[in-house]
Amino acid sequence: MAIVSAVEMVKKAKEGHYAIPAFNTNNLEWTKSILAGIQEAKSPAIIQTSEGAAKYMGGYKMVVDMINDLYVSMGITVPVAIHLDHGTYEGAKKVIEAGYTSVMFDGSHFDFEENVAKSKEIIELAHAKGMSVECEVGGIGGEEDGVASEGELANPEECKNIAALGVDFLAAGIGNIHGKYPANWKGLNFDQLDKINTAVEGKPLVLHGGSGIPFDQVHKAVTLGVSKVNINTELQLEFAAATRKYIEEGKDTQGKGYDPRKLLKPGFDAITAKVIDLCKAFGSAGQAN
Repeated sequence: MAIVSAVEMVKKAKEGHYAIPAFNTNNLEWTKSILAGIQEAKSPAIIQTSEGAAKYMGGYKMVVDMINDLYVSMGITVPVAIHLDHGTYEGAKKVIEAGYTSVMFDGSHFDFEENVAKSKEIIELAHAKGMSVECEVGGIGGEEDGVASEGELANPEECKNIAALGVDFLAAGIGNIHGKYPANWKGLNFDQLDKINTAVEGKPLVLHGGSGIPFDQVHKAVTLGVSKVNINTELQLEFAAATRKYIEEGKDTQGKGYDPRKLLKPGFDAITAKVIDLCKAFGSAGQAN
């Protein structure tokens, strides 16, 4: 196996009625933890960055080199795609040149005609490089890299038009949000998802804001066309909780417990464990065999 575009893995997930996990990474250790988890689970996966996270890590080329180098040095054998999450028009163009193998262009904040025009251009540029492409219709609720949205129910006809451009998978708002889900969240709108799935005629769909959605809702979404589920907040919460516990127990004051390799290890072990659990929950575990 190797670093690949996400086309084949998402297509197989659609046919096999499971979902590909797409894990956001934030640094070297985060990436190592994700790779260790998907290797243990024998799961194909997507490792993705927001534009802000890529900047934090030193740029798009740094992300590509890091993931490729870790893939080899860790002896990873499962297929992995390197994906840009919620890319701007300019950001999408940059990762196409930087060596990502998959890209999302999020034009949902433009008027629909402009979204179509820009989506079409990004699809053509990315496909010319053998990359997979994701586009979005209807804003996803919550906040991603400082961009806030109340969340929308995507228009099925607009989804159909974007799907017809040749996009490989499509993100559509169905009541999902980024970040923590509030206690009064109404849940996913399956009636709207069913209409969208029918309109796009089998095009794989993407569930953003996958962290915290009850697994029974994720599983139902998979039966209605979802083949990729994005995870970010859930891993951040796991890391924070394990790191907090280590410090509250005073382990950072014992011996060389302050060494960052020791201080941060519980958090990164927690990420790996959660990655394995999510691969099993989404049905992707064992699919790399």
